[in-house]
Amino acid sequence: MPQTEEATHPEKVRDALTAAHLYYLQDLTMDAIAHEMHTSRSSVSRLLSFARTTGLVDIQIRSPLDRTSRLQRDIEERFGVAVNIVPIPDHTSDIDRLERVCLSAARILDGFFDSNMVIGLAWGSTLTAISRHLVPKQLHDVEFVQLNGAGNNHTTGIVYASELLRRFGDAYAATGQQFPVPAFFDDPKTKEALWRERSTKRVLDIQSRMDIALFGLGSPFADVPSHVYIGGYLDPEDYDSLGTAGVVGDVATVFYRADGSYQDVPLNARASGPDLDQLRRTARRICVVAGVSKVPSLRGALAARLITDLILDEGTARALMDDEAAKP
Repeated sequence: MPQTEEATHPEKVRDALTAAHLYYLQDLTMDAIAHEMHTSRSSVSRLLSFARTTGLVDIQIRSPLDRTSRLQRDIEERFGVAVNIVPIPDHTSDIDRLERVCLSAARILDGFFDSNMVIGLAWGSTLTAISRHLVPKQLHDVEFVQLNGAGNNHTTGIVYASELLRRFGDAYAATGQQFPVPAFFDDPKTKEALWRERSTKRVLDIQSRMDIALFGLGSPFADVPSHVYIGGYLDPEDYDSLGTAGVVGDVATVFYRADGSYQDVPLNARASGPDLDQLRRTARRICVVAGVSKVPSLRGALAARLITDLILDEGTARALMDDEAAKP
């Protein structure tokens, strides 16, 4: 594991802590702090930025009055989930929207992750974006486990999945457990046989002990395509099967319908992701979603009771509740 910024720059950490105390707790201006610390104003600004990005300072905004808070309360009351809404202008592109939601999610996760935890990660475009913005936090006895295989007939997926696990592991001084199996098996019987192997059962056992599951939502309708739909994982007949089954989305490559049902979706018999009944037994299930095109997938996941904590942008939150109000 590479050394953290704190370990390699202890003097910078001390200076950043001093600047943060003076600025956030004593209300000194940056000019006053620069004078007190015998440095320049620009150096103080860089120290405060360092304190925020490394987690030395945790800034939270709470307002009971704005429209985002009211919308948050409405979603929480309707669906029984904890909600964090990221305010983003409506004209923002879908790619920038995803990036900004994931940046905010990376900061919010700092309050969820703690020592002595097993945390499941479902690979995909959303978690990849989150992994680029993680705030380092020194924990101990934390294990991240891959929830679904990433291999297909073009690639083993090992490099893709290992990079995701490495970023989370580096940020939280944790270990990572890969799940080196295909995303989808050609034959359900092959999956059943491999699931009986001791090496596979060891990973499945780790998954069964998760304290937290972190995932995005795959969607065949998304404007920013989900990785499973563009990465060569599905054949034309698979798409036909999903359409016939009425699928609206997936979590960790396990597909579900608008009403939350999933057991008889044919492709799930070949999927490597966790059974959704098992996923529901995980105490905290954090879903990060961006873009109104994912509302059908989000509604299905909420109907399936897959989510305990939801992080989403304001436009998607509004679309979700507008859709709810339009129901007969």
